[in-house]
Amino acid sequence: MLVTGGAGFIGSALVRRLVGAGHEVCTLDALTYAGTRTSLRGVDPHPRHRFVEGDIRDAGTVADVFASFQPDRVFHLAAESHVDRSIDGPGAFISTNVTGTYVLLEAARAYWDKLPGAAQARFRFLHVSTDEVYGSLGAEGAFSEHSAYDPSSPYSASKAASDHLVKAWTRTYGFPAMISNCSNNYGPYQFPEKLIPLTILNTAAGRALPVYGTGEHIRDWLHVEDHASALDLIAAQGQIGATYTVGSRNERRNIDVVRTICAEMDALRPEAAPHDRLITFVEDRPGHDARYAIDPTRLEQDLGWHAHHGFADGIRATIRWYLENVDWWQPLQARYAGARLGVTR
Repeated sequence: MLVTGGAGFIGSALVRRLVGAGHEVCTLDALTYAGTRTSLRGVDPHPRHRFVEGDIRDAGTVADVFASFQPDRVFHLAAESHVDRSIDGPGAFISTNVTGTYVLLEAARAYWDKLPGAAQARFRFLHVSTDEVYGSLGAEGAFSEHSAYDPSSPYSASKAASDHLVKAWTRTYGFPAMISNCSNNYGPYQFPEKLIPLTILNTAAGRALPVYGTGEHIRDWLHVEDHASALDLIAAQGQIGATYTVGSRNERRNIDVVRTICAEMDALRPEAAPHDRLITFVEDRPGHDARYAIDPTRLEQDLGWHAHHGFADGIRATIRWYLENVDWWQPLQARYAGARLGVTR
């Protein structure tokens, strides 16, 4: 198993799962600001795990990994992924998410073309994407594999472009690829700039809890371990050329997520309660999508996948993980000073 972006949040959860299941795994990661080998603790070092520091835009490095590791499956998660950062600097998102995916696809296709019959037949490439490529929902309905693309941000536009590349390589070259589009993830090892870890750490430190606009934006929250189990299953049993939307039907308004964290912290650290006094409404993000929701029916019915983490238990365990793992997140805070990103003015 080759996992690009395997030192990131979702990628490391997948690597830990695959190594734990007995697979040989190679992690290819450029170790940008959001990637760290400490997210791979427990599997790095491990006899079944190999780590390569490299950029998916570097054709030579990617070709060398394919030649030396000879994977049966590729999980492509390497990407620039934060909407606010894409507003401030879209070029990096186009370079990594579009050009990088192209370079990886071409290296994978060249490798696959030369495989002998049985190895070629079992090779699979899973491109991991986001529900943000579909734009914004109204009050009703949910995204599915049939939803039209309508990206709102430089980030989601770059991911939409990479999705289209993967589809074109399958249709044009017969390349055995699949795509997954997931909802918002949460759980251990998420970089501190994202909503849930930022809120947890700011609450613990007694700092302001920034909430965009009025906090009415709705997201469908998927625990990262449920996501990793879905990716493992899709790569093993999914249909070539198919798209699978991955979500757990856990819709929450952003303000409710923040208040839930505050309530949990009130119970854990009552001396600092009430923590919701720290909530601070700030200027909204430009082009902020109002609502995301995923319909995972295809994944559930065709492959038998189901999410196992309810949001209440999942968020409680996530809060405790951050409070107990200061050694993991504290060094990363130097990479993110907490300044507001994504304000066009």
